[in-house]
Amino acid sequence: MSKKLFILLSEILEIAPEEITDTTAPDNTPSWDSFNGLMIAVELEKTYDVKFTMDDILSVKKVGDIKNVLDKYNVKYEC
Repeated sequence: MSKKLFILLSEILEIAPEEITDTTAPDNTPSWDSFNGLMIAVELEKTYDVKFTMDDILSVKKVGDIKNVLDKYNVKYEC
């Protein structure tokens, strides 16, 4: 079974899963810098066996956007 989305994000961003909401974003999460943004994309692709387009990656401004992109590819995830 795939790792839960919020656990994956918490490991990369080094914050507790309980702190993550749909509005968690680079502007309110100091550890979400450009490098960790890239790591999120790479780990999501690997974990959920999906390949994102550049438009997908650029559309992500917060966690809710990540869910929208995963939904676009019919990825089953748990928070």
